[in-house]
This record gives sequence, C-alpha cells and structure tokens, in this order.
Amino acid sequence: MAYYAGVDLGATNVRAAVADEDGNVISAYDRGTPGGSTGIAVTEAVLECLRKACADASIDPAEIRAAGIGSIGPLDLAEGAVTNPANLPDTIDRIPLTGPVGNLIHSDRVFLHNDTNAGVIGQRFYSDRNPDDMVYITISSGIGAGVTVDGNVLTGWDGNAGEVGHMVVDPQGRRTCGCGHDGHWEAYCSGNNIPRFARMLAEEDGGVETSLPLEDPDFSAKDVFENAGLDAFADHVIEQVAHWNTVGVTNVVQAYAPIVVYLGGAVALNNEELVLDPIRERIEDGLLNNVPDVQLTTLGDEIVLKGAVASALTEGTGDESLAPN
Repeated sequence: MAYYAGVDLGATNVRAAVADEDGNVISAYDRGTPGGSTGIAVTEAVLECLRKACADASIDPAEIRAAGIGSIGPLDLAEGAVTNPANLPDTIDRIPLTGPVGNLIHSDRVFLHNDTNAGVIGQRFYSDRNPDDMVYITISSGIGAGVTVDGNVLTGWDGNAGEVGHMVVDPQGRRTCGCGHDGHWEAYCSGNNIPRFARMLAEEDGGVETSLPLEDPDFSAKDVFENAGLDAFADHVIEQVAHWNTVGVTNVVQAYAPIVVYLGGAVALNNEELVLDPIRERIEDGLLNNVPDVQLTTLGDEIVLKGAVASALTEGTGDESLAPN
C-alpha cells in the first residue's frame, strides 16, 4: 500500500496525518506550536508530529510517497520555508519545511501551500460537490482565502495569493491591522481583533453600559458571541462585524465569481448563525455577479490537514484526476 502525509502548521498547533492512497486518514498526531524559540524549533515540531503519526500507523517515514504542507505564511516557495510569520514571536524569522520533511520521508515530492490554499484543495478533494469555481475563506485568528477558478488553485507566483484579510474594507481606516496598515478586513473581524474592535466602538460611543469585560486582558471574541441577545453592546459589536464580513466576502465574490463559498476557521465554525447567516442575507445587495451558495466547510477544523493530504495525493494541485487509482 502507498502512504501519503499531510501537515497543518498553524500559529497555535502543529498537526500531521498519514493517509492511504484513497485519502483516508489512518493516523494523526498534534502538538502545540513552539512559541518562544527559533524557526528550527518549529521545524523540529513538524518532524516530531510526522514521526509520531508514522509510528501510530506502524510505518517507517521512508514509506511515505509524498507529503503536503498547509502553513501559516508568508511563504518563500523557492526555499520551501515560512519567513517572518506575523503570528509568531519575532525570534522566529524563518521556518524551513520542504527540505527537512523531504529528508525525513526520503522524497522530493513535498508540496507547500499557505493554509487557505490547502483548505480549498481539501474542500474540493473531499466534497461531494466539487465545482471548478469556488472559494474557501477562513475567519479565525486571521482571515484569508483559497480560490479556484476554472479548476485551478490560484497560488500566486510566491505562494501568497489569497491574503484577503489584508484588503481594505474601511476607507476611513479606523483600525490598524496587525500588519501595520489601516482599514483591513482582518483588523475588524478576525478572532484576535474582534475584542480590540469592541473596545474601539465603546470609546467612540463615549462609554457604554455592558457586561462585556472590556478591560480584562483575557477579553475575547468568544465573550462577545456568548453575550448575543443578552447584552445590547455585544449585539452592536456583532452587527458591525457582520457588516464588515459581508463587505469582505462580497469583494471576494465580485473578484472571482465562485459558485460556492465555504467558510471555516474558529470564528465561523463556532458561530454560524451570527457570522454566516448575516452574510447569506445581505450579500446579494452588493453583487453584480451571481449570488453564490455560502455555507460552512464540511471538513470542520481538519480542512487544512485534509487539504495537505489531498495535495500530496494530487501532486500539489488538488486535481482529483491526478490521485492514484
């Protein structure tokens, strides 16, 4: 039997899986992403997860025919590495990936993608419905998109296409994004930034009555959504987030004319009624293109990992016809 591997490298966790030639995951292992060390420490965590996934599958890493990696960025595809990741400490400036993974599995068939491109590859490969024109958008600690047009994954020359979270949605630029620029979608609607947006809205209103723990350093997006319907200010924040999410998704749809838009990431997966429903209800008002079907990803929080596996099976393309028979 042929075996394939997938890796999901995120800012919080590292996951690895071993799959058979039909894409069925037969073993997986995960651990936290090293946060206070060097890029090499992150590389070692990736290799550790792969080794343990192989051990759980009772195979040697050299039996892996190909591997796919879905990773945080930015990527340096020429070097097969992550460079200066925005959501990890400054001490981590470079994370080598394709070379070390290739050495472990004794293969040069290692395919590196940013996480949302891996996500759209996974969604296409594992879905019953598999249109050639589709988008996967993650709304999590950050915001990004994987896009396929005419069946082709749009990766960009350097692998960093799809950074839609860093397009301007607010021309007034009231919030500065973590990247240092103003008005970006991610600055308003990502899991990391919703609490900061809430504090900004409270300040703009000159102080509000709310049960939200605005001054608590542990105040989170979860606090906002959990108070929906219970706290008027929480409802106001959720309404504003819904507005900017609709603007962002509308822009993506207008650019690529997908038949279906899948949303994932923790913010979307945990709050479908408060995040997806407003987009579904409002998106038609801003579109010239046909209105797409907007739905949650069917792969849950495994979408990037399964996308990495699908990449390994399809030589990095997501084209099901290239998978082994």
